[in-house]
Amino acid sequence: MKYKLATTCFVIGTVLAPAAAYAADSDRDRSKPATFVKDSVITTKIKTKLAAEHLGSAKHIKVDTDMNGVVWMTGTANSQDEVDKAIAIARDTEGVKSVNSDHLKVRKDR
Repeated sequence: MKYKLATTCFVIGTVLAPAAAYAADSDRDRSKPATFVKDSVITTKIKTKLAAEHLGSAKHIKVDTDMNGVVWMTGTANSQDEVDKAIAIARDTEGVKSVNSDHLKVRKDR
C-alpha cells in the first residue's frame, strides 16, 4: 500500500514538475514557448517511465531536457543496474537527441 501511495505521489509530482520548472527557469528564451513545452514533455515522459519501472532510486534521479533535446540526468541510484536502466529509458524516449549522465552516480552506502 505504501508503494502505491509513493508511486502515485511521484507520478503526480512529475506531472506538476514542468509547471514548477517553468516558473523557476529564468534563462530560457520565452519567445518560443513551443520549444519549452516540448522540452518539458520529454522530461515528463522520462520521469513517468522511470516511475513505471519501479526503480527504487527513481525519486533521487533528476531529469532535465534542454532546448536541443539533450537530457541531463543527475542524482543517485541504488545500483549500477538502476543507473543503466535509467539511461536506457531516457535514450529510448522520443525526442531525445542525447543523454548526459556524468552526474548520475551509485549510492556509496549500498
